[in-house]
Amino acid sequence: MTAPAVQIPGYIAGTWAIDPVHSDVSFTVRHMMISKVRGRFGAFTGTVVTGEDPLASEVRAEIDLTSIDTNNAQRDEHVRSADFFEVDKHPTMTYASTGIRLAGDGFVVDGELSLKGITKPVPLALEFNGAGPDAFGGTRAGFSATAEISRKDFGIEFNMPIDGGGVVIGDKISISLEIEAVLEASTA
Repeated sequence: MTAPAVQIPGYIAGTWAIDPVHSDVSFTVRHMMISKVRGRFGAFTGTVVTGEDPLASEVRAEIDLTSIDTNNAQRDEHVRSADFFEVDKHPTMTYASTGIRLAGDGFVVDGELSLKGITKPVPLALEFNGAGPDAFGGTRAGFSATAEISRKDFGIEFNMPIDGGGVVIGDKISISLEIEAVLEASTA
């Protein structure tokens, strides 16, 4: 066996299940051109397969769009409607990696995001936060990732103009992921 091309302290090759209880999938969007609204998704699943060479790793995730929470029930219902996610036709959003590469002190996960029937490439800036034993005799790993997407790229174009110029909702969506995953099977 040859040594991995990339060495990471504490790194464990294997298959990991995302723990939704200890993870967070959230976003931020500009509102009224002056502030930001934050939201999160409460229901999601995913698998991370860390390869012997970290650059050969993979990730797949599915997010339940009906689980959106922006701290306002009326807004959440509107975002679930055909103006935005159209959850009756497209109840989930998925992400599947296509490759991983080094970028400065971290990594970039290249992948495809599918939302509202449209699939586009979306790179995630990734930080590996470490791995170690948990209180239940298992092993956990932590990952942080960020990305920015254009909602218009996914056919989400609803907006309203503001008096004096501008719009109510910005086009750019900042995505933030804090993922804790549980080792299901090690390749060691």
